[in-house]
Amino acid sequence: MNEILSYSATRQASLIRDRKISSVELISAHLDWIAAVNPQINAAIDVLTNAALTEARLADDAIARGEAIGPLHGVPFSLKDSLELAGSVCTAGTAGRRNAPPATEDATLIARLRQAGAIPIARTNLPDLLFAFESDNLLFGATCNPYDSSRTSGGSSGGEAALIASCGSPLGLGSDAAGSVRLPAAFCGIAAIKPTSGRLPRKGHFPPAGGWIEALWQIGPMARRVEDLFTVMPILTGEAFIPLPAAETGKLRVAFHTDNAGAEISSVVRAAAAALASHTALIEESRPICLDQAFDLEMKLLGPDGGDALRQYLRDVGSTEVHPLLTGWLDKLEPYRTDLAGFAAYWAEWDDYRAAMTDFFRSYDAILCPVYPHAALPHGTSIQEENFRGFAHTMAYNVAGLPGAVVRCGESETGLPIAVQIVAGAGREDIALTLAAILEQTFGGWKPPAFVSSIPCPR
Repeated sequence: MNEILSYSATRQASLIRDRKISSVELISAHLDWIAAVNPQINAAIDVLTNAALTEARLADDAIARGEAIGPLHGVPFSLKDSLELAGSVCTAGTAGRRNAPPATEDATLIARLRQAGAIPIARTNLPDLLFAFESDNLLFGATCNPYDSSRTSGGSSGGEAALIASCGSPLGLGSDAAGSVRLPAAFCGIAAIKPTSGRLPRKGHFPPAGGWIEALWQIGPMARRVEDLFTVMPILTGEAFIPLPAAETGKLRVAFHTDNAGAEISSVVRAAAAALASHTALIEESRPICLDQAFDLEMKLLGPDGGDALRQYLRDVGSTEVHPLLTGWLDKLEPYRTDLAGFAAYWAEWDDYRAAMTDFFRSYDAILCPVYPHAALPHGTSIQEENFRGFAHTMAYNVAGLPGAVVRCGESETGLPIAVQIVAGAGREDIALTLAAILEQTFGGWKPPAFVSSIPCPR
């Protein structure tokens, strides 16, 4: 593999600015590498070869003319196939969108990345209409985990995580309503963040924005290195965004817990807590009591109609056949069917939950916890009841609307990545990512999958 492909997007951008590599060379290297690795992971479902090379030539011409350039000028990025990109088809992995017309404009966040000079290079795989914790659908099949092809890369942003982990893209965008950015990032050993609910616009996302689900669903950046999340967040938010200085980090109070986690996950979380002890004012084992409600509350908010609206939506887009994982999701929503009075009770419970979480954050600035009780699951098993309830670790902070970052801090006995989740108060993505950066520096963060080393460099 060309070593430059393993660099962060931030470093790649620096090389382009310093004219040590051209955008055409960088984009071409990524395109060649995707062709080499994608047959093994099935992550990229639409490689944007011609458009990417055209934009790369324009990027190089701009540098030659001495024009002002953005922080990601000439660098590639990938995007989950639920985000619209002008001139390409957004399928959302569902059969009814197979022959959908190409989008006429970019999703808002895609436009912001392009304004910063970044170049879209590939659309990535996901579950049917995004509803599964693994990326498998009737259009493109399953995405494999780069560290073990018998395991899932997670969902719903699993194609994105797998491609980034395999160096097919340095960074990208996913979306997260119950863990769909954080879980795939954890399963594939990369870094990512689900920002505070409502902080980033979802215009141009499919399914579209609307209703109370907006308080659960948020688009988030994914990358191999935390450094890139710091680079991308100001582009996406339009706000200044920097790591906390050591003096400020030293004042942070951090709670940690390992609830319901397997031995390997618990060990990694505890090691991460120990590593933060010398950087923060307080690290102690504690948890919000309201976490016990998280799973059922998320399901209540997603399925007060038992999934009827989702079934109707599928019919409206022409998806007369759906993937079994989506059918399993719909079945799990049925027990949460209620009437108007019942939904009012759900809403009151939601208010109480968020109040309890706010109260907990009066005593702490961050929570360190598992992303999931185990490393990456075997294909097809995420819907099993004993596995499905484990997703409460991520659901908890969709329901709360709080930012949550993930970073790799260890691995299982079989070599699968193990990540931890760092949650901060509303609007404090800087705290979550500052702590993630410390853990990345301590434990090394992303490591290349073994299969990557076995593939000859295409050029």
